[in-house]
Amino acid sequence: MEPTPAILASLACNLDSDILTAAFPLLEDGQVEALEWSFDALFRTQELPEWFVELLQTYSRRQRLVGHGVFFSLLSSKWTPEQQQWLAQLRQVSLQFAFDHITEHFGFFTGQNFHSGAPLPVPYTNTTLRIGQDRLRRISDACQCSVGLENLAFAYSLAEVRQHGEFLEKLIAPVNGFIILDLHNLYCQLHNFSVPYENLIGLYPLDCVREIHISGGSWEDSGVLPHKKVRRDTHDDAVPAEVFHLLELTMPKCPNLKYVVLEQLGTGLRSDSSKAQFRRDFQKMASMVQQHRHGPHRQPAHEFRPLQLPVLGTAIEDEQLQTQQIQLSHILENASTFEAAHRQLLSSSLANSAWEIENWEPHMLETAVRIAQKWKK
Repeated sequence: MEPTPAILASLACNLDSDILTAAFPLLEDGQVEALEWSFDALFRTQELPEWFVELLQTYSRRQRLVGHGVFFSLLSSKWTPEQQQWLAQLRQVSLQFAFDHITEHFGFFTGQNFHSGAPLPVPYTNTTLRIGQDRLRRISDACQCSVGLENLAFAYSLAEVRQHGEFLEKLIAPVNGFIILDLHNLYCQLHNFSVPYENLIGLYPLDCVREIHISGGSWEDSGVLPHKKVRRDTHDDAVPAEVFHLLELTMPKCPNLKYVVLEQLGTGLRSDSSKAQFRRDFQKMASMVQQHRHGPHRQPAHEFRPLQLPVLGTAIEDEQLQTQQIQLSHILENASTFEAAHRQLLSSSLANSAWEIENWEPHMLETAVRIAQKWKK
């Protein structure tokens, strides 16, 4: 077996015909050095095709397969049977495939069962910290490998943006975990809050970054702020030049970086031209990775392995936070306008609380309404 490069040019590759068609020439040519698989997107699938299992096993045998969770809803305050089932299925799939690590998203899902919708932030309090740490311990116990957490693209205020990196570091500490630094998510925050890269990147614990994501997204006009465009993390377009530039700036700052992953949804890969652009984006990313790993940097020294077996008791819950999350979800999913959502929030239990709704930027509340109503079932 050839030695593993210090940093691997990787691809998010799921059981999706458009993604697989776009990625096949890269896979066939051996250009994809590692795979990231959103394992929980297929929990309802009774059986994976043999050829897809063999693809996953090929990377698993070389310790180059990583798992990326989507639907756990890490920061939901109410522990649900669906979350317990998610962990049971993670435990099972981790016995079938040797994951180098498992990751999940920051935030909670809108919707009363918190297992459908879009991930949105929570207040950075001791309560949400304890809940998040409890959930990460349970993921660590189920997968028996390194565990990480991805930064969120969406935020309600600049103060929240500035606190995000520090809160992520606190969340992962008990499991000796790591961070996926999604650079398109960072790009969304840089644009939506008009903050310079240099002012924000240093607020993240970059020595905890084991994986970087790059992807594309979309622009949306704001109805409450004329001439303002909001950047959305929709994963349905090519990687912008600005995100490639962020990759160039950021890789040297992350001494324990191991994976750089290109993501794109199959919905954005339905034409021949979009598939060709996807392959060009991967090759550009791979070239940048290769150039960086041949530069003056050391082999990652930190594997972020759990230091001890997690001690699991009763799942931590919080009734007040649950009530607030349900209220927020209902308002976002059903408000007829931004103004209606704002009025309802001010008369809800979120007013004058740790959520600090009084300081939410109007264009971001407007965006949250659009996100929640897009994903409402």
